[in-house]
Amino acid sequence: MKKILCLLLAMTMTFGCLTACGSKDTSEPATDGAATGGDTADTGSSETIEGAFKLGAVGPLTGDAAIYGQAVVNGAQIAVDEINASDSTVKFELNKQDDEADGEKSKNAYNNLMDWGMQILVGPTTSGAATAVAAQVYTDRTFMITPSGSSTDVIDGKDNVFQVCFTDPNQGTGAADYIAENMPDSKIAIIYRNDDAYSQGIRDTFVEEAEAKGLEVVTEGTFTADTATDFTVQLTDAQSKGADLLFLPIYYQPASIILNQANAMGYAPTFFGVDGMDGILTLENFDTSLAEGVMLLTPFSADATDDLTKNFVAKYQEAYGEVPNQFAADAYDAVYIVKAAIEAAGCTADMSTTDICEALVAAMPTLTYNGLTGQNMTWQATGEVSKAPMAVVIKDGVYTLPN
Repeated sequence: MKKILCLLLAMTMTFGCLTACGSKDTSEPATDGAATGGDTADTGSSETIEGAFKLGAVGPLTGDAAIYGQAVVNGAQIAVDEINASDSTVKFELNKQDDEADGEKSKNAYNNLMDWGMQILVGPTTSGAATAVAAQVYTDRTFMITPSGSSTDVIDGKDNVFQVCFTDPNQGTGAADYIAENMPDSKIAIIYRNDDAYSQGIRDTFVEEAEAKGLEVVTEGTFTADTATDFTVQLTDAQSKGADLLFLPIYYQPASIILNQANAMGYAPTFFGVDGMDGILTLENFDTSLAEGVMLLTPFSADATDDLTKNFVAKYQEAYGEVPNQFAADAYDAVYIVKAAIEAAGCTADMSTTDICEALVAAMPTLTYNGLTGQNMTWQATGEVSKAPMAVVIKDGVYTLPN
């Protein structure tokens, strides 16, 4: 296992992200003023600061995917607070809006932010919502950087939309390459959700790359949002075919059910997930011992020992009482990336939203950024990010790096 994990650290791939990320579930309560009603909610903005850029954040602060949206606004808030307390000439006001991971509500949230005077958008959090809003920001010429919207549809044909996390297709390719290099003799089963673009996109490129690398995929099982409660048929098929590695390009909620049901069957393959699995350790009423040994690709580990990560984790735990996930880290980086682009472009807060957008669009491909979620990150003019992934394994109920 050490050899497997260490080899992954040498992999470099071009990714342009979250979601991870389509619809992701949680019952985590909203904090920091997040509304609890069903309508798009205005959570309020930071204190008014003269000469500050107006930054908007959109994500599911309530509802099934709140663990992701809340992490995003929390991570962004920490970055804004740090920047505003520093001697930087760039300052921000942050306004957070709830979209419940719904495209129409996300567009309403975006419109609320534009009425407030937003100049730059950090979000939306999930791919479906980000895709819906991206079309509008392209028309309006508002600069958008999504921390965790990972679908290629988010950025396709939109020169003013950029991503911080990995794209869905590249996660599939990267996972297949990793397995081919380190577990080439595995008999692989796949369980994916066929009515979700995130899961389907990762599955498609994984299968294509697995075939190219000569990997053996012995069976595939599918499910939909309406059938994500019973996986005994898929698991029984995988077990009967001798699958010793189960690839799960899915979110943590169905993954937790799969782990429970596999355990009940006495079926214990290697479980290999993607960034949508992040959050499984904080799922209410889930026995985290069932996730022991689960592997996943991720751009961030809260257990990393570099000073930037340690400081961020400490501040996040102090402010919010929990360990940050990759979505919080993606958003933290997103705010600092915006700051770097503003400085590179020479923007000032008295410029129009359109002028800021055009200046940042020109600046983004010139940046090299070192952050929580990657070193030497760069961006193509198409909005994709290039960064190196790493693997974590769940050990003793936490994500750990290789020894």
